[in-house]
Amino acid sequence: MKNALRLLAAILLSLQLPLANAADLVVFAAASLTNALQDIGRDFEARTGQKVKFSFAASSALARQIEAGAQAQVFLSADEQWMDYLAERKLLAAGSRFDLLGNRLVLVTPAENKTAVELKPGFNLAALLGDGRLATGDPAHVPVGKYAQAALTSLRVWNIAEPRLVRADSVRAALTLVERGEVPAGIVYITDAAVTPKVRIAGIFPPDSHPPIVYPAAIVAGQDTTAARDFLASLRGENARSVFRRYGFALK
Repeated sequence: MKNALRLLAAILLSLQLPLANAADLVVFAAASLTNALQDIGRDFEARTGQKVKFSFAASSALARQIEAGAQAQVFLSADEQWMDYLAERKLLAAGSRFDLLGNRLVLVTPAENKTAVELKPGFNLAALLGDGRLATGDPAHVPVGKYAQAALTSLRVWNIAEPRLVRADSVRAALTLVERGEVPAGIVYITDAAVTPKVRIAGIFPPDSHPPIVYPAAIVAGQDTTAARDFLASLRGENARSVFRRYGFALK
């Protein structure tokens, strides 16, 4: 029943996709890639004349939309698990997958909070939160939430965080809660913290506290077109790499 409900949710979400013409290249991408890919997409369109339509959401939601038959041509995930999910279902074009980017996990607070936190085992998360809650992606399916749970478990504070967690449906939704001051802290990627002046980085999680953050890219099965291949190739070109660097991504 749970799987059926998730599939239904993915189908309903697919109805909210941006309208695209048959000639448009449709790219499904993790929410944390929004700003960088919008810049790259504009450059790609200007150079090639090929229109690109993006759909940004949690990698889990996008993967399930593809499984449900959404006509995406390219998929960029914020973790390997959801790309593996599609690969196991034979929903990726053979030989098109590669690792594109890396990222860092950070603890953020509203900008007016100048607290700095040393993210070490047993750090005082309860004091930071006070009577408030901690926002991040839902660890059940959103990549940033999975990384956050792993980091907090490694640092021995998951038992404090879990009952006070706001389980957002994407990293950008978690970021918005911190921007609005609705929560005193959140866990997002360093690249998300960089796109808004309304939050500040209180601490950077040690890389060995969670699995490596990897963004794989691939063409969807049955959508292996010249436009899709050209777009993937452009993501590895120097123009795109300079954009990714500017937003704080690590290059693979």
